[in-house]
Amino acid sequence: MKTTLILFDIDGTILTSGGAGEYALRLGFEEEFSLQEDLSGIEISGRTDSGIARQVFAKHGLAVTEENLQRYFRGYLRHLQRQIPQRVGRVLPGVVPLLEALALIPHVSLGLLTGNLERGARIKLQHYGVDEHFEFGAFADDHHDRNALGAFALKRASERHSVSFASDRTYVIGDTPHDISCARAFGARSIAVATGSFTVEQLAVHEPDALFADLGDTSAVLRAMGEFA
Repeated sequence: MKTTLILFDIDGTILTSGGAGEYALRLGFEEEFSLQEDLSGIEISGRTDSGIARQVFAKHGLAVTEENLQRYFRGYLRHLQRQIPQRVGRVLPGVVPLLEALALIPHVSLGLLTGNLERGARIKLQHYGVDEHFEFGAFADDHHDRNALGAFALKRASERHSVSFASDRTYVIGDTPHDISCARAFGARSIAVATGSFTVEQLAVHEPDALFADLGDTSAVLRAMGEFA
């Protein structure tokens, strides 16, 4: 029976898209709204795509309506699909061996907890060949506030496996302080990794349950989850 849920962030944790995401956010907005946007003053790391859209709309004095959001998302996803093959990105160190090790543990379920739109997440994961590891997750489509996503992830995991996952047997692996806060928001444990835009020292200030420079030491990451010791 599945008893442990492990939720991965994508950008800066699983992979880097070589800037494809940010470029698509800028181009999608410019094309849909005929306004110039360089994303200056917009917080991106650890934020959801829907939260980023709200920041951009506020910057330009645009209303946050479902129509405007869908226009922006449509433009963003169109450009993301085009940009991904043109950018030099990669799966980050240790990710594939860790995913393969976790897949062999019968009581573990793997999912996503990401600020990406679901379609954007699949575009990225499919391009870098790791999509098959993640059958469900929580996404920016669910809520613009990352701290609200844990409930969606728990619900989908429970529906998939017909078992209730306890929050204290749930781990969130991510590269920003927002991932740590998100884990705390629903009682999960946080594993921080400094493969994104935050250093080990910057992440340590937020006191995650475990902290790594990267995910290269599979055994050490598994040991950080008590039941794998």
